[in-house]
Amino acid sequence: MEIIADLQIHSKYARATSKDITLENLEKYARMKGLNLLGVGDFQHPLRRKEIDEKLTEDDKGILRTASGFPFLWQTEVSLMYKQNDKRRAIHLLIFAPNRKTADEITAFLGSKGRLDYDGRPIFGMTARDLVFEMKKINDKIEIIPAHCMTPWFGLFGSKSGFDSLKECFLDQTDKVYAIESGMSADPAMLWRFDEVSKGINVVSFSDAHSFWPWRIGREATIFDIPELSYDNIMKAIRTGEGLKATIETPPEYGKYHWDGHRLCNFSCSPEETKKLNGICPVCKKPLIIGVDNRVEEVAKFPAGHRGKSSKPFYKLLPLHEVIVLWNDSRLESPKTWVAYNELIKKFGNELNILLRVSKESLLGKNVDTKLVELILLNREAKIKVAPGYDGEYGKALIEEKQETLI
Repeated sequence: MEIIADLQIHSKYARATSKDITLENLEKYARMKGLNLLGVGDFQHPLRRKEIDEKLTEDDKGILRTASGFPFLWQTEVSLMYKQNDKRRAIHLLIFAPNRKTADEITAFLGSKGRLDYDGRPIFGMTARDLVFEMKKINDKIEIIPAHCMTPWFGLFGSKSGFDSLKECFLDQTDKVYAIESGMSADPAMLWRFDEVSKGINVVSFSDAHSFWPWRIGREATIFDIPELSYDNIMKAIRTGEGLKATIETPPEYGKYHWDGHRLCNFSCSPEETKKLNGICPVCKKPLIIGVDNRVEEVAKFPAGHRGKSSKPFYKLLPLHEVIVLWNDSRLESPKTWVAYNELIKKFGNELNILLRVSKESLLGKNVDTKLVELILLNREAKIKVAPGYDGEYGKALIEEKQETLI
């Protein structure tokens, strides 16, 4: 059974999220995207939990389902801020629970450490090591995965507040962390160069969606190949790599923190240029925010191209809306773009089917414009150029670039 899963979702109760990110909208757009499993998001928040209890039913395999049968997993994300070795640390961790009882116990523990009602992604002062220790005391089936592991401010390996290794972060609990999440500004090939990843830490990918729109949800996802859908089978794949088939990644340049720079100064640059500038912004004369591309070189133990023993295939894809925008020179959310998008979905079923599988012949046979077909195929080959994102700014697919023709 192939399962395409996006397991880093937020609810409308988290900061900077859409007020319409309901379970109904998540299901609707997940089906349109081609996803068949989602994280429920923010399950410890009292209002989100009320929504879950009212609208989802749990089966005996730890899967929550809507009335129409769409599956979710118990999932949340927490933010930890603390000091270790005289340095400010900040890290976002995903937490997965095998069932409602365990979700209740996690919620009770988190509630004993701080308020749960002010933000869907609550902040705590405990260390990452202590959180893992306490979660495993509740139930060894609880899974903890560092989210967007390379981003500067809240990534495990982040340049501003992160660590140089999992061991430095999780200490004596490191052997209870089995995977890291790549995040939009990095891809697995970058992470395979790290010592611990090369030795067997698995890499998964999820969207960190703050809305349900198809250019957000499922923009990064993980493909599982498992006997049947159950919490245990999903987590076995994440822990062992057996059944972890591939990941779907946006091009790293598309992420908000790929290059170095300052958003307010409208300045960004490559790691090579940063070195020439001695890390100082030429506009404001303050230290640049060091992005993922640069930070990888600081942490990596192996040269580019190294593959670890646990490495899996991955696909680099821009969301279909971005491809359409290159074709029609419009905006992501414009009616013009939606008309083209909906026509494609009507013809070919779902977005990931279009991005990954539908042949050139089938696209042309259904009267898809030749230029759009060309861009879909270029995207599939990761040949659409992207101006790198930096310091919180998304990267931009380049309309003016001369793209190699595949037609």
